[in-house]
Amino acid sequence: MTLLVGLGNPGSRYLDTRHNVGFEVVDALARRWRVESWREAFQALAARTTAGLEPTLLAKPLTYMNLSGDAVASLVNFYKVDLAHLLVVADDVALPLGRLRARRAGSDGGHNGLKSITERLGTADFARLRVGVGRGDARRELSDHVLGRFTPEEQEHVGAAVLRAADAVELFVSEGIERVMNVFNAAEGQQQDPGSA
Repeated sequence: MTLLVGLGNPGSRYLDTRHNVGFEVVDALARRWRVESWREAFQALAARTTAGLEPTLLAKPLTYMNLSGDAVASLVNFYKVDLAHLLVVADDVALPLGRLRARRAGSDGGHNGLKSITERLGTADFARLRVGVGRGDARRELSDHVLGRFTPEEQEHVGAAVLRAADAVELFVSEGIERVMNVFNAAEGQQQDPGSA
């Protein structure tokens, strides 16, 4: 079983906010794979599919960002997911708008959703795909920035990044995180740092 988790906050209040890019990537995959049968389970919206080479579960935690680990740990434990088959998609304010960065493991980078997952799993050894949302005005509170919506000028870049991220997730399902890192990190014009991967 492969588990693909997009991070975000549930509810219309948070729809289309920067913090919900992970949800958008999972939704893009669901449309691409024609997945329609979502159900609420283990504090998440989840949908099973066989679009990949093996059974795959798409998930969007309903716990709010700071408690994402509750849902992810429950899904991992129930479905006995090998952590090598877990990929978490999240926003990243440290990356320029639209930039992607994949890692096989690593720190939470100050992201509360990743921090919660690391705490509940008891390890940071799970793959993650970060989607850059930019930092915006440094004088603005970070929480206001990530919970804000994209400007019309940003929308086009974000839409393209979500589709590239969906491509990266599909590659993860078929070939694993190393291949994703080689293709997408390099495609973004970034130098890989093996020590932080």
